[in-house]
Amino acid sequence: MAVSLAKGNNVNLAKEAPGVFKFRLGLGWDARATDGEKFDLDASAFGLNGATGKVNDEKDFIFYGEKVHASGAITYNGDNRTGEGAGDDESISIDTSKMPANIQKVAFTVTIDKADERRQTFGMVNNAYIRVVDENTGTEIARFDLSEDYSVETAMIFGELYLHNGEWKFKAIGQGFANGLAGVCGNFGVEAA
Repeated sequence: MAVSLAKGNNVNLAKEAPGVFKFRLGLGWDARATDGEKFDLDASAFGLNGATGKVNDEKDFIFYGEKVHASGAITYNGDNRTGEGAGDDESISIDTSKMPANIQKVAFTVTIDKADERRQTFGMVNNAYIRVVDENTGTEIARFDLSEDYSVETAMIFGELYLHNGEWKFKAIGQGFANGLAGVCGNFGVEAA
């Protein structure tokens, strides 16, 4: 049975899923209809240096424009432009056996495309979640349902995978940014285009 996490909680993946090193981080949401505008939410991952909390290189930012990390450790699995349908809307695969030594943390974010132009925020998004799944078996290991009202946020850090004492753990974050992708990128040391 999957571990249900609250904001700020973590789970030791080495203990919950011994021997597993390939994970899929599934992210999901349901957008409310507002003024006929469609929502396009985009997941991304930032491979971070544990000491600085920043990327070592801009290529450590994995998203729809840079789908696979050079190491093969982080893979963006595709852009769902509508969020329609059941299950995960987007996912990112992680292979911890291929993770470069200079990446000790991976942050998983979701941003609303054209949020300012369309006047959209995460307050208009329902049923947002992130879950950790065993890539090989499809078994859900942990899940975090974001339940707060994020009425001004246009970008969110849903969760992070991090290395602690040689073991990978997952932490539920739920931190919002009012300045979209630029805010998230700036937080992690990436210059937003």
